[in-house]
Amino acid sequence: MTEVLFVCMGNICRSPTAEGVFRHKLREAGLESAIQTDSAGTHNYHIGKAPDRRSQAEASARGIEISDLRARQVDAFDFEAFSHILAMDEANLDWLHAEAPSSAKSRIEPLLQYGQRHSTLWVPDPYYGGDDGFAHVFDLIEDAAEGLLATLRERYQL
Repeated sequence: MTEVLFVCMGNICRSPTAEGVFRHKLREAGLESAIQTDSAGTHNYHIGKAPDRRSQAEASARGIEISDLRARQVDAFDFEAFSHILAMDEANLDWLHAEAPSSAKSRIEPLLQYGQRHSTLWVPDPYYGGDDGFAHVFDLIEDAAEGLLATLRERYQL
């Protein structure tokens, strides 16, 4: 089984959106039993909380349910358990590289490197902005999720 972990700062906006979008794409492709997903934050600000209501609203408007997800912080086990650790922005990428054992560093990447339709490498944090920021984040993540799924299908012949 392939394991994918999506990581942002607090695990209530970007990373649960990424997990929800990717989980939805896996279901559509019939691959939910072949690829395990999870999300976590680099900080412990929101442990146990559901995704931000604006993230939930944007996902729901697009037919994706993320209300079942709960925030947690990245722990040492994650670096062993996940074959792909995908950061939302440069600060999270740097934090993951600083915390990861050397054996895991090559599995840490920016999520948006898998995107095809957008030219940015980082998912902006919409937390302090308006609702339009959540729609933009969703668009970026959806694009990258499609590219990630295509890459994993090819790499693991799924």
